[in-house]
Amino acid sequence: MKIIESPREGMQGIERFIPTEHKVEYINTLLKVGFDTVEVGSSVSPKTIPQMRDSLEVLDRLDLSTNKSKLMMLVVNKKGAELVSCRDEISCISYPFSFSPGFLRRNMNTTYDEALRMTDYLLNLCSKRNKSLILYISLAFGNPYDEEWNYELLVENVDKLQKMGVRIIPLSNVSVPVGKETVSEVYSMLIHDFPCVEFGLHLHTSGEGWSEVVEAAYSQGCRRFDAVIGGLGGCPMADRNLLGNLNTLDLLQFALQQGEKTGTDDTLMAHATSLSEKYLSPLCKY
Repeated sequence: MKIIESPREGMQGIERFIPTEHKVEYINTLLKVGFDTVEVGSSVSPKTIPQMRDSLEVLDRLDLSTNKSKLMMLVVNKKGAELVSCRDEISCISYPFSFSPGFLRRNMNTTYDEALRMTDYLLNLCSKRNKSLILYISLAFGNPYDEEWNYELLVENVDKLQKMGVRIIPLSNVSVPVGKETVSEVYSMLIHDFPCVEFGLHLHTSGEGWSEVVEAAYSQGCRRFDAVIGGLGGCPMADRNLLGNLNTLDLLQFALQQGEKTGTDDTLMAHATSLSEKYLSPLCKY
């Protein structure tokens, strides 16, 4: 099972600025735990997400001599993509695609057609710079903006993306609670119909009912899961009634119950958890 740990998700919605040295210490610890991938930051407008304004400085100060994970950064436009793709430390570039016009407008001030063109641009850039594109589909399980959502629309967009060349597609619910039946149906269809695509689950949750949703995805063959220590974070551009993220500790326990190997070190995980509780949790007040 692949676990993608995202301190970027945990930090981005915190209004009080976390000192750069604290971020560096925390992420350096995460990189030793043994996660498949660690999303270390993002290249976005500091006016939009001020917490992430030091992401490239954090990257400069990371100690990668004992790193066990791939490094990933999120981008939303060409300028950010150029900056990130030039960094040898970064293996993966993530992009929050959606077929919801409301989501794209609120989060990236863009349109569906522009998001498709950005996807094509990122595919070419990643090919040129030897990076992997991780294309998230936000609002993959429903839509809160009174816009059309159905299984056929999801499948149509996945088909379009895989024909363009996208090969890793985590699905996210963002601010929409999701049930096990929907999740099971979605992964059953997609994993069967698109065997060349690696699908993941980026679950936003209040902390209740997460296990049956994760089990639903897992039972249909999903083996890629995003998480955040403490379940912190959410999408600050969606609304202020945020759903948090799947807690890494819960996910690790689930993996243990399934007999899955995660490659993580329990001692280092405990240290990372203590740093999250020290530097992040006290600031999570909206």
